[in-house]
Amino acid sequence: MNNNRQIKEAKVAEIKEKMEKAQGIILAQYQGLTVEEDTELRTKLREAGVEYKVYKNTLSILAAKELGYVGLEEFLTGPISIAFGYDDPTAPARVLNDFAKNHKKLELKGGIVQGELFDAEKTKQLAAIPPKDVLIAKLLGSFKAPLSNLAYLLNAIKEKKESEEV
Repeated sequence: MNNNRQIKEAKVAEIKEKMEKAQGIILAQYQGLTVEEDTELRTKLREAGVEYKVYKNTLSILAAKELGYVGLEEFLTGPISIAFGYDDPTAPARVLNDFAKNHKKLELKGGIVQGELFDAEKTKQLAAIPPKDVLIAKLLGSFKAPLSNLAYLLNAIKEKKESEEV
């Protein structure tokens, strides 16, 4: 086996491993971004815990097919970058979408989130979902308000009964 083939097989294995571990995989066309813009994007993705890579499309397609991800190849045309979200499945879409609002050269193509194929439009909708910790905080906040009101009510009843006894 020649050395070039071994290198390609190793790359396919690397991509496959990242795809298996990732909860969210978002593909974006990045052509036209300046070096400064790309550096800024990479920094924002890193801060969000997202890994950002550029691989040959043919190798990415091979890895996706090995994992049974059908339909991903339609997004892998032209210069495509891949963002892997390991902890928060919506983080790659959110960061890339926010960046694309101010940098029109970056275009979301689609991806796979928790095994489901997303096109560009669904990816943008996914980006609107707040991070997991924000959703949990909102949920806890919605529990807290009724409980606080109940506590105030019970306390008012207790104080009223105590004032009547005196």
